[in-house]
Amino acid sequence: MEIRFSTRPLPQIPCDLLVVAAGPDFETELADLDAQLAGHLLEWVKRHGFDGKAGGKSTLPTLGHLEARQLLVVGVGDGGWERLRNAAGVAGRVARRHGARSVGLALGALSGDQHRVAAEMVAAGNYVFDRFKKEADRKPAAESVVFAATPPIPSLVADVGIRVKWQDFARDLVNAPADEIYPETLAARARGLDSLPNVAVEVWDLERCRAEECVGIEAVGRASDRPGCLIHLTYRPDGAAGHVALVGKGVTFDSGGLSLKPGSSMQTMRCDMGGAATVMAAFAAAAELHLPIDIDCFVGAVENLVSGNAYKLGDVLRYPNGVTVEIHNTDAEGRLVLADCLIQASKVPGVTHIVDAATLTGACVVALGADFTGLFTESDDLATALVAAADAAGEGLWRMPLHAPYKKLLHADWATIKNVGGREGGAITAALFLQHFVDGKEWAHLDIAGPAFVEKESRHYAPGATGEMVRTLVGWIEGMGGGSA
Repeated sequence: MEIRFSTRPLPQIPCDLLVVAAGPDFETELADLDAQLAGHLLEWVKRHGFDGKAGGKSTLPTLGHLEARQLLVVGVGDGGWERLRNAAGVAGRVARRHGARSVGLALGALSGDQHRVAAEMVAAGNYVFDRFKKEADRKPAAESVVFAATPPIPSLVADVGIRVKWQDFARDLVNAPADEIYPETLAARARGLDSLPNVAVEVWDLERCRAEECVGIEAVGRASDRPGCLIHLTYRPDGAAGHVALVGKGVTFDSGGLSLKPGSSMQTMRCDMGGAATVMAAFAAAAELHLPIDIDCFVGAVENLVSGNAYKLGDVLRYPNGVTVEIHNTDAEGRLVLADCLIQASKVPGVTHIVDAATLTGACVVALGADFTGLFTESDDLATALVAAADAAGEGLWRMPLHAPYKKLLHADWATIKNVGGREGGAITAALFLQHFVDGKEWAHLDIAGPAFVEKESRHYAPGATGEMVRTLVGWIEGMGGGSA
């Protein structure tokens, strides 16, 4: 998406859709545009119930009175940054609905970082996964955003394009059906990232996984005809100022295994590799931005299906760090795969911080809904940095308790721990399970089960994958490396 800037008066900005933010004093704020539209603007928005409150909007044709073809007035209430940011997301969504290829934004005075986020929000709202629709039913994506009353900000352009591209990459991966994205093809997409600067890709096939004692990948993927694998991405720039690792859950389809899900719960389970898509995209964006920090990224890719060879309730998995796990539910499979990846990430010399992302628990969705990712960590510093990165990106992240006394809920009769802790505190016990496989590093777990995939239009997102936490992780990595290269 091209980013442009204009200091022309609003009526003279050529675009398909001009978006203007207005608050409770909208009659005064829109007076000049109303005059340009022969007094029809205020009449129109009032007739359609617009009152300037946050979330309200009204679209009308300009009939040649402005250089813009259509005008969208978005209510922003008191005009706080969060509401202005959300207005940019609404602008992207409306632009796609109307097939607007160019979008003008009049959101008032913004900082450079706020301009960047606003452009990213337009792109997030504009995204639609429609490649299986008829050509006649598709609306074109916006190709450009022009900020009104803003002199050029050259550094903004490339930065936004990279972040937007990789958020869309994550969304495309998650939205693709499971007969298109499975362990082998997810690994192929990962191999394609080796064209990025200073990036190398290694894929462990099932035999190598067995040799390296990746028992979760082997067990969970056993019932599928498509063998699981472990994907390891490395980024090694010159002059690196730190070293972090990302870990992602790559369950490309989750039937629940022998603890079979009902059909309604299985319908969207292509999204269960959302964590893998998130960390792969954040890794790729960091590499393309030339961020000065070493990064390792581990993804465990499997299908959790049913066959005579499926892993079973009561099985005991023996991890190479000495932890044994008794299986009480084969639908709690993602944590078993993440355990393999966390062990490998903990082994990498020089890594100081590990962050994993996973569509891990329905309990987190119940607790936080679709607008927030759950954050679990013992490190106050890491929590503060991640929440700050999420706030800067306009993404919801909420710290949850990593409550050590709940470890008793994972007690197993035949092993060190079991793979579920019961209904109470399910997101917390899942995080506590993962903690057993992190050795000597600051670690955070992001449970993205709520925001990663929405079945109905939500905020500025079309139904399907959102790519949330990609830009948050990029911002966090940038901060860990001391800023951009």
